[in-house]
Amino acid sequence: MDAIDYHALLPEIILAVTVLATLLVDLFTSRKSFAAITAMIGMFASFVAILTLAFCDNLTFCTSTGDRVLFGGSFVVDGYAIVLQGLFIFAGFIVVLMSVGYLETDRYYEGEFYFLIVSAVLGAAVMASSRDFISMIVALEIVSGSGFLLAGWRKGDARSNEASLKFFIIGVLALALLLFGVSLIYGLTGTQVFSEIAAASSSVEDIALFNLGAIFVLLGFGFKVSAVPFHFWTPDVYEGSPPPVTAWLSVGSKGAGFVGLLSVCYLALPSVTEIWGPVLWLVAALSMTIGNIVAIKQTNVIRLLGYSSIAQAGFMLAPFGAAAATGADLSQTFSATVTYLVIYAVMNLGAFAVVIIVGTRVGSYELERWSGLNTWAPGLALSLAAFFMSLAGIPPLAGWFAKFVMFSATIGVGSWWGYSIAIVAALNAVIALVYYLKVLKSAFFDTVPADLDVATLEAGTVPGPTSFAIGLTAAAVLVLGIFPGLAANLGDFSSDFLATLGL
Repeated sequence: MDAIDYHALLPEIILAVTVLATLLVDLFTSRKSFAAITAMIGMFASFVAILTLAFCDNLTFCTSTGDRVLFGGSFVVDGYAIVLQGLFIFAGFIVVLMSVGYLETDRYYEGEFYFLIVSAVLGAAVMASSRDFISMIVALEIVSGSGFLLAGWRKGDARSNEASLKFFIIGVLALALLLFGVSLIYGLTGTQVFSEIAAASSSVEDIALFNLGAIFVLLGFGFKVSAVPFHFWTPDVYEGSPPPVTAWLSVGSKGAGFVGLLSVCYLALPSVTEIWGPVLWLVAALSMTIGNIVAIKQTNVIRLLGYSSIAQAGFMLAPFGAAAATGADLSQTFSATVTYLVIYAVMNLGAFAVVIIVGTRVGSYELERWSGLNTWAPGLALSLAAFFMSLAGIPPLAGWFAKFVMFSATIGVGSWWGYSIAIVAALNAVIALVYYLKVLKSAFFDTVPADLDVATLEAGTVPGPTSFAIGLTAAAVLVLGIFPGLAANLGDFSSDFLATLGL
C-alpha cells in the first residue's frame, strides 16, 4: 500500500479538525462568538496550507512536487483543485465575517451555524479534488445537507422554513437524477473513477445508454448550479434563507455545483462532447436571458440577486458549452469559466455583505425602502455601487475582466456556436445593466422614505467583522479589475492539467 501524502490532505484535515473544534467550543463555552473565531482561525490555517501546496516547488520542506494523486486516482491535488479549494475557503471566511453581526439578534443557534458553514466548506474543498463519483457525491451531499439546515436557520420564520423544505425537496430530486445517471455510466463502464470512465467510454457497447447517463448527470448538476430550466427554487430559497446563508448558497454551493460539472464533463465525459456541449449551450443561453429579464421586474434586492446569480451561471456556462458543441480546444474555455467563477465569487460576496447591513438597518430588503441610501450612509452606498457595477461588468472593476474572458473564449471558438452565444451574452450584458443601475438609482437619486428617521439611520454602525469583509472584497474587486492578470493566472493555473489529457 502506498504511503499517504498528508501534505496533500492537509487543507481537508485542518477543516475537519475545525468542524469538530467549532462544535466543541460551542458546547463548552457560553460566548458563542468563540465558535466564529474558531471557525475563522481554522479556515485561515487551511488557506495557508493551500498556499504551501501552490508554491511547493519553492519550499524546502516539500518532499514532492507536481500533481498529487491519492487513493488510486480518486483524489487529486492539482492546480484546479488548489484554486477552487482556496476559493471555497475564502468564501466561507467572508460568510463567517458577515454573519457575526447579523447573528447578534439570535445567539442561541450561533455555534451550530458556524459548524454548518465550516462543514459545507469542507465538503466543497473535497469536491475540488474528487476524481470519482463516490467521493464527489459524498462531498456534494455534505455541502447540500449543510445548506438545507442553514436555509431554515430562522426557525420561527415561516419563509425560512419554506426555503429549507423547498431546497431539501429539490436537492433530493437533483441527487436522484444524478445517481441514476451515475448508475448507468457505472453499469456500462464498470468503474467510478473519471479517468477510467473516459478511457472505457470509447468501447462501450450501448453508447445510447451511456449518453443517457451523461444527460442525467448533467441534469443533476444543473439543479445544483441553478441554471435554467432547473432554477425555479432559487429565488424563493434565496429570499427565505438568512442573508449570510444566501451569500454562501450563491457562491459556495453554486461553485461546488460548477466544480462537479467541470470535473465530470472534462475528465469523465470528454468523448461525448457532442452530447453535453449543445445541452450546455442551450442552458447557458436560457439562463442568461430568463435570469436577466425576470430580474428587471424584481423589487426585493435579495430576489434580484437570486435572478442575477441565475444569469451569471449562464455567462459562466457560455464558453463551456460553445467549445464542447464545436469540438474545439477546451483548455481556454475551462480557464475562462474558472476565472469568471473566481471574480463572481468575490464581487457577489461583497454585494451581499453590503445588502445585509443596509437591509438590517432599514428593516427591509424591498428596494423602495433603500431610497436615498447615499443621504444617510454614503460609504455603504459607494460600496454598493462598486459591487453592483462590477457585477454589471463596468471597468475598472473586476467584473469587466470576467465578461472579457467569457467573450474572448466564446468568440475564440470560431464557429456558429461561439458567435451566436457571444451575441446572446452581449445582449444580456446590456439587460443586466438595467436592473443593476435601478438599484443604484434608488440609492443615489431617490428621496428617503418619509417614515424613516435619517438621524437614527445615520447613527447606525457597521459591525467590525462585516466592515472587514466589505473592505476585503472591495479591495479584491478593485485589484483584480486593475490587474486582471492575477485572475487570469488563476484560471491558467487551474487548467494546466488539461494539457496532459490532450484537451
